[in-house]
Amino acid sequence: MGKHVVIGISGGIAAYKTMQLIRLFKKGGYEVRVTATRNALQFVTPLTIETLSQNKLYTDMFDPNRTMEVEHIALADWADALVVAPATANILGKFAHGIADDALSTLFLAVKKPVFLAPAMNSNMFENTVVQDNIRLLHERGCHILTPNEGFLACGTTGSGRMQEPEEIFERVDEELANDHTLQDKRVLITAGPTYEPIDPVRFIGNHSSGLMGFCLAEAAARKGAQVTIVSGPSSCTAKHPNIHRVDVKTAEEMYQQCMKIVDQQDIVIMSAAVADYTPAHPAPEKIKKEQAGMAVELVRTKDILASVGKIKRDNQLLIGFALETENEVENAKKKLHNKNADLIVLNSLRTAGAGFRTATNQVTIFSKDGREFASELKSKQEIAEEILQTALMYIQK
Repeated sequence: MGKHVVIGISGGIAAYKTMQLIRLFKKGGYEVRVTATRNALQFVTPLTIETLSQNKLYTDMFDPNRTMEVEHIALADWADALVVAPATANILGKFAHGIADDALSTLFLAVKKPVFLAPAMNSNMFENTVVQDNIRLLHERGCHILTPNEGFLACGTTGSGRMQEPEEIFERVDEELANDHTLQDKRVLITAGPTYEPIDPVRFIGNHSSGLMGFCLAEAAARKGAQVTIVSGPSSCTAKHPNIHRVDVKTAEEMYQQCMKIVDQQDIVIMSAAVADYTPAHPAPEKIKKEQAGMAVELVRTKDILASVGKIKRDNQLLIGFALETENEVENAKKKLHNKNADLIVLNSLRTAGAGFRTATNQVTIFSKDGREFASELKSKQEIAEEILQTALMYIQK
């Protein structure tokens, strides 16, 4: 049986390209259903959509000829993926803030399967802070953002905001949905996000980690068949795959305790969390009042989770650590690899534009204990997660 894809079309000129996208999915053996906004139908016709998809177009939530089933729920259950192309600034804003006032935005809220968004708009709109914040928010919630290309735009200018070509979109979605059981029956522990170390009930010491890299790794491992436990510090990211069990913690000590409870049951351990190195020695039981001229906070070292796991690691257990550096990056990463008894270390550099905390993209270099190096280009964190796991598989299969 072929896979099921719902294609959502919002009101942008790039909607004409979506007709080719429908054809590519049909040619690839997919069952295709389409939902479109009323504005989208200013650019493409229902007859064209229904002819290419060979299914009825869903556009009116109050169609008097609809069946008794609630269509946005039925479509959400039927779909293996939702692909929105083009995704205009308007529809991205609705998705990001839970506005459900038409067929497409209502369907989005009901879908629990992978969602792929292909933004398309004028470059000034795409670069607007509000639009970028909405895209970041959607990415952190697990949506796949198909970053638009640069090129000639319908408004007559050249810049970013040109929707990816149908062939690029199809290839990305098809690859993500491809059956991959390379981690079948494997247990994977992943840490993600920051830790918050309390100074008093109101204030804490923390960092800028969003947890996105860890959650991308969790989703990628689960798609490959693994049973994943993600131990996450405070993060707005969500885990969608049913093979992912999420454990929420706040402090470094809580993360340490949760990891050590289950680490011996794991085949792969990936420590991607940005765990605080220090914590206040004596957190105040009540809020500290702003009455004194200054305040000193005594700090003590937290437990080193990566090193603790490295000390008890089994020979058939793969341990992957992360190193976020600002200077002497390679030297420090390699030192951490050996000192912590890890098998692989993933180096991030805050000096790389578009990488590190609170970005949708990343660029990493992976160092192995056998002296090999694997460098990536700047890509989405979802793509980087795939590269990290592909590298890990080289060592699991030995």
